[in-house]
Amino acid sequence: VLNRFQKNIIYELKFCLYENCPQRASTKAALFDVLKVQTLGLINQIRLLREELQLLQEQGSYVGEVVKPMDKKKVLVKVHPEGKFVVDLDKNIDINQVTANARVALRNDSYTLHKILPNKVDPLVSLMMVEKVPDSTYEMVGGLDKQIKEIKEVIELPVKHPELFDALGIAQPKGVLLYGPPGTGIIVKHCWLEQLRTIQIVLSFECQVQSLYRSLLAKVLVW
Repeated sequence: VLNRFQKNIIYELKFCLYENCPQRASTKAALFDVLKVQTLGLINQIRLLREELQLLQEQGSYVGEVVKPMDKKKVLVKVHPEGKFVVDLDKNIDINQVTANARVALRNDSYTLHKILPNKVDPLVSLMMVEKVPDSTYEMVGGLDKQIKEIKEVIELPVKHPELFDALGIAQPKGVLLYGPPGTGIIVKHCWLEQLRTIQIVLSFECQVQSLYRSLLAKVLVW
């Protein structure tokens, strides 16, 4: 489809060709040069569109998760929801790069593992991470002495003195739920706990699916 600029050039060129005017010779040569450039641009666009169309027409790959390598040429892969399969490795894949829980691509026709995909982390997990350690303290919160004491017993004590729980023979608490309207000090206490740097604090306002927790675990292990 020609744009308005290209149509004007063609119109001017036709006018110059039909009008046998010597003074328009330089104009015709310039228009020819412009048309050549425009033609090359259109040819490149057509080539790119054909390549994109060819990629779209190719069969897609299955995305699986490596369970474990079987040997130098076989890998056990889990594909949802089909199940687990023992697949072959493409000749371009190094078996040393195929590790457990790695995301891989399998060919549609032969289930051959032909590409190792980057780890996928849910964007919500990145939003939950606190990249900068805050400098908040408990002294910034007033009127919540009882709640602060409970938080210290449940969160801070197991982190700093886990031997106390082992000596008493009781299990360490799994977590604590902070709730309340805005302005009650929840975020300030959360920021103070982040200074421990040995636990991962999560702010979540809705139930998450299993994949979200798996992504969070992967992020925490890297962290």
